[in-house]
Amino acid sequence: MLRHELQPGKLVAGTVLTLAGVLYGGDAGGAWETPWFAAIPLVVGGLCLAGAVAFLTGRIRRRRASGRTGDEPGPDMAA
Repeated sequence: MLRHELQPGKLVAGTVLTLAGVLYGGDAGGAWETPWFAAIPLVVGGLCLAGAVAFLTGRIRRRRASGRTGDEPGPDMAA
């Protein structure tokens, strides 16, 4: 399996949207009552949080990449 880089922003967004789906799935199944307006703050807040996490991740990766000299093989370079 090919390795890929972790993208925490997408992980947060997927988790929040899955939670919203589970809430409304439980409501549709009759397990509990979820108000119709509960999804708006959950989805909007989750997407804002995911955007902030993605922004911070990009800044951290850019800062780490600029600090490398290129003389040393990184973890991506197979020897």
